[in-house]
Amino acid sequence: MDSFDISHKIVSHPHPKNPDAIFSILIPSWKNFQHLKLLVESIQKNSSFHHQICVHLNGHCDQSVSFLKQEKISFTISPENVGVCVGTNAASSLAKCDYILILNDDMYVAPGWDAYLLQQIQKRQGDLWCLSGTMIEWEDKHNPCVIVGKNYGKNAETFDEALFLEEYDSYSHEDWNGSQWYPLVVPRSIWSLVGGLSVEFSPGMYSDPDFMMKLWKIGVRDFMGVGKSRVYHFMSKSTERVKKNDGRTQFLLKWKVSSSTFLRYYLRLGTSYSGILDNPDPQTFRMVQWKDNIKSKLKAIF
Repeated sequence: MDSFDISHKIVSHPHPKNPDAIFSILIPSWKNFQHLKLLVESIQKNSSFHHQICVHLNGHCDQSVSFLKQEKISFTISPENVGVCVGTNAASSLAKCDYILILNDDMYVAPGWDAYLLQQIQKRQGDLWCLSGTMIEWEDKHNPCVIVGKNYGKNAETFDEALFLEEYDSYSHEDWNGSQWYPLVVPRSIWSLVGGLSVEFSPGMYSDPDFMMKLWKIGVRDFMGVGKSRVYHFMSKSTERVKKNDGRTQFLLKWKVSSSTFLRYYLRLGTSYSGILDNPDPQTFRMVQWKDNIKSKLKAIF
């Protein structure tokens, strides 16, 4: 992606939030109207509480603009696709709630999704935490954080909403370590402290593990995936429409550790939730660290 410059001017369209809103929900969207509409409608009818929705439109879409204005939803818009990092950060400029929550535009939230997150938030003292909901996906990619192989449709047009609403809470899934996956919620103070998503990862590959590392660096050790907070994820292939950044290498060069090492040994991603995470014992993955160090030096040279 070309560097962000003044030609990508972002325009804001704020709207007053409901005074009872709990989450500021950030949704970057790239000409994906049917999915965006379905997601917003699911938030409106399946949430237990009021929330502020803040959308960023990557490129002008008449249908999306008309819909957001009609629903009185705050949004920002750029004439071109500026990627999920810049787009999400732009949407966050409209956020007014104490909690920042990120959703992909190709999701559908299940009833009570927000209540289960808020229950966990209310158990915590201070701001050093990060929570995620649990995705339900039609494809099995062997992700332990996800309820896999539950096909309710591969896009908004084929979504079997009635069947999903009948079955979504019938699957067992425990709380899990690592957070990272969307929906993801952090205190707004923490979002501001780490500067949101890192724009150097634009258009967005590996910006999520980078965000987790930034949280780790400021002292966050409570990364919880909430098993009962559920969303359906259509797994749309919008990333196939962009030139991807080499996020894996960027992460390695920036943090001097590979993303796989960080997710496995630091966040313990996908394992049963165990509360506050300890710093990993370097002796348990000394050889992996050595390999990561060599890789980072070689990448820096070549």
